[in-house]
Amino acid sequence: MSQSEPYGPSDAELRSILGDARTIAVVGLSSNPFKDSFEVAGYLRSKGYRIVPVNPNETEVLGETAYPSLLDVPKDIRIDVVDVFRRVAATPPIAEQAVKVGAKVLWLQDGIVNEDARRIAEEGGLTVIMGVCIRTTNRRLQREA
Repeated sequence: MSQSEPYGPSDAELRSILGDARTIAVVGLSSNPFKDSFEVAGYLRSKGYRIVPVNPNETEVLGETAYPSLLDVPKDIRIDVVDVFRRVAATPPIAEQAVKVGAKVLWLQDGIVNEDARRIAEEGGLTVIMGVCIRTTNRRLQREA
């Protein structure tokens, strides 16, 4: 697989993931309304998902408390999907944290593909999606439904 090739489950599995998920931790979520992370998180929230901002440079995004890392999110918040807006090199430690907090899915956004992060997450029992935008995927699946 090339470094930029999308990776992930079938459409049926994606529908199940997005249908079952309630809480999405968005790693790298910025309060800047012109950033993709802000737009995507806002879209996800409009679709009924609870958004948990994870960014050490933010205190609050979209009216939600932001946490410096996944490990700082209170234990009573069950994270279903970890959606990542970070540089490729930053993803393996995020994958390790996603495993530690008991997330079900590691989702690396469009253009983000890292085999080490994939291996860490899959060995930890997570489903992995890489190189695909969660908003674009959700919209496409809704159109096709």
